[in-house]
Amino acid sequence: MEKNTVQKEILLLTGTTFSSRQYQDKDDPGNSRNLSPAEQLEEACWSGLLYDMLPEVFGQPAADEKKLYMWEIKEGKSFLEVELGEFPEEKDKYFSIDPYSFLETKILS
Repeated sequence: MEKNTVQKEILLLTGTTFSSRQYQDKDDPGNSRNLSPAEQLEEACWSGLLYDMLPEVFGQPAADEKKLYMWEIKEGKSFLEVELGEFPEEKDKYFSIDPYSFLETKILS
């Protein structure tokens, strides 16, 4: 019997007012490196601010819900793709929201 695992993908569009906000690092509030808005957004995600930035996406976890860990952040031309899951696992490209993944499978279909 195949075990079902939970994976979540989030696309954060760059070049928007959301992505160009100044994100304060929880661990290093004096961090003043010269990073692009996309790099600042990526740093904020790795610092754990993703849950604070998008509370409506995560909500309150159910008692039986497994904890999701951030495994990877990929940078696209105009977005950051955040991959979350119980453990690192290859995503199903057909069901992915990453345009570089699902367009490839749509062309071949």
